[in-house]
Amino acid sequence: MQKFDEIYDAIVIGAGHAGVEACLALARTGHKTLVVTLSLDAIAFMACNPAIGGTAKGHLVREVDALGGQMGLAADANLLQIRMLNTGKGAAVRSLRGQEDKAKYHCYMKSVLERQPGLDILQSEITDILTEEGRVCGVKTAQGQTFGCRGIVVATGVYLNAEIIIGDFRQSVGPNGFCRATGLTASLLSLGLPTRRFKTGTPARIDGKTVDFSKMTIQNGDEELYPFSFMTDGFVPNKRPCYLTYTTQKTKEIIFSNLDRSPLFNGSIKSVGPRYCPSIEDKVVRFADKERHQIFIEPECEDTDELYVQGMSSSLPVDVQIEMYRSVTGLEHCKIMRYAYAIEYDCIDPTALAPSLETKAVKGLFLAGQINGSSGYEEAAAQGIVAGINCSRYLDGKSPIVLSRDSSYIGVLIDDLVTKGTNEPYRMMTARAEHRLHLRQENADERLTPIGREAGLVTDERYARFVSKLQELDDIRAALKEKVSSAQVAAFFEYTGADGNAAGCMYGDLLKRAEVDAKLFKSFFPRFENFSLRNLEEAATEVKYAGYLDKQKSFSEKMKKLDEKPLDPSIDYSSIRGLRIEARQKLDKIKPLTLGQAARISGVSPADITVLMVWLSRSE
Repeated sequence: MQKFDEIYDAIVIGAGHAGVEACLALARTGHKTLVVTLSLDAIAFMACNPAIGGTAKGHLVREVDALGGQMGLAADANLLQIRMLNTGKGAAVRSLRGQEDKAKYHCYMKSVLERQPGLDILQSEITDILTEEGRVCGVKTAQGQTFGCRGIVVATGVYLNAEIIIGDFRQSVGPNGFCRATGLTASLLSLGLPTRRFKTGTPARIDGKTVDFSKMTIQNGDEELYPFSFMTDGFVPNKRPCYLTYTTQKTKEIIFSNLDRSPLFNGSIKSVGPRYCPSIEDKVVRFADKERHQIFIEPECEDTDELYVQGMSSSLPVDVQIEMYRSVTGLEHCKIMRYAYAIEYDCIDPTALAPSLETKAVKGLFLAGQINGSSGYEEAAAQGIVAGINCSRYLDGKSPIVLSRDSSYIGVLIDDLVTKGTNEPYRMMTARAEHRLHLRQENADERLTPIGREAGLVTDERYARFVSKLQELDDIRAALKEKVSSAQVAAFFEYTGADGNAAGCMYGDLLKRAEVDAKLFKSFFPRFENFSLRNLEEAATEVKYAGYLDKQKSFSEKMKKLDEKPLDPSIDYSSIRGLRIEARQKLDKIKPLTLGQAARISGVSPADITVLMVWLSRSE
């Protein structure tokens, strides 16, 4: 039996947004945990945009919070500005986005980790994952130390064999110049995990003193928005504005005349980049008919002049970057403080994972975050808390918690990764969630807090707040079914200028009307004046979209029947007659755990599922 320098219950490799949530989940559920990071200065570091949330991503943050995670609390504590995106659209796709003080965010998270009982932090590089009889048993560091454990979460982000690219300049470092990890990829390969090479990038940072904001449109935050965490009381004040500007015809000319020097177009970069967050040179080429592109100028911290140029990610040479950025309206005299760069890194094929995020090849080994082919802080945190929860449950001998697609955006994210895989950095979008009207930001706690409580992450204080909310929502729903007097209805119609029948009306019928919002409703009817506006707004959404929600519920129940039909991982699909060759190959590779998961595999048709159902009925 191997001798270790120290033994832990679990070890988390990496302390980015995934690693932070994973190690906190493990320590908070009573497991002695070690988190190992290449640099203590990189804990929860925002290597790219200094923001949390965004379209669909705001949903993920609320869900991580509802499970008992840390990201929402950290975001609220370090906000510079908060906005609600997609306010002109329906309730399903509205998403919070918070501009963050990235330096304070890092310090906040580092402090949370340092003060967490049962959690040790070590700056080092893990080079080997040690196993015995198909299970993890420990790790080895570059310095030769070994630590024993029964569970491991790998959350290495974009640091595996990372390489920064600026024109023809290449540097073997991680994001922001941090050290990269060079030994772990070989260890993962030796354990049977298939790897691939992905790319992402970041724009330049510029000196705010050299920017002409008078040529730009100011973008102030929204007032009186409920923040990310259900535990944050009141509203968070806005401290700094952002600015909107545009590229010009000159920007396009500079890029087109230097495409031969662009690593993206001259063949220097061969790895796959994110489709939904392209570089400026990629955007200009793909949308050549477009005269200009939106650019947002965003603060990096409250106490610095360093600004982030969102929308101008690039890997062009430095001389081209200087000329290109200065062609943007308001940036004519800007000085670059940090150059834009592309970064290539190793990641794995996520179809090698079970829906619990445990690897199929090795017991007790879980993976979370960008190593699974995803992009974004929020996607990473979502996977991190699930991997931490399920590693904890593995250590306790309990079955894993698998979030379904109709329960959460997290469920959609993980199911997409492990079932469909991804050939490019995966980004969460509202369009990926077929149940998105049900999966709204405001009801994330109703969907997930009971699960977080079961997992041991929801505190008594959080759960008491949750129960109180449920009680008030029930009271509001009951009140909305009460009849309103004809006189009150008539007075309400006169007050709002609306038309309608005043007879036999319930409160809910009035709230359902498109022109009536919860604030107006609460201010007019004494019956609702003691209810919180936040809960009344949620009830109003339910009333207004009741028909659509019923349809989604019916569809969800049909899909649930397929997901409740288990499939034995040992099934030899190549022997099932009637299945197409592609379906056999895909099913044998993924080894779906349910019929529903099998139906979502790319390359498996409805006809294949019918064949599989017939085969299953004959086998029972």
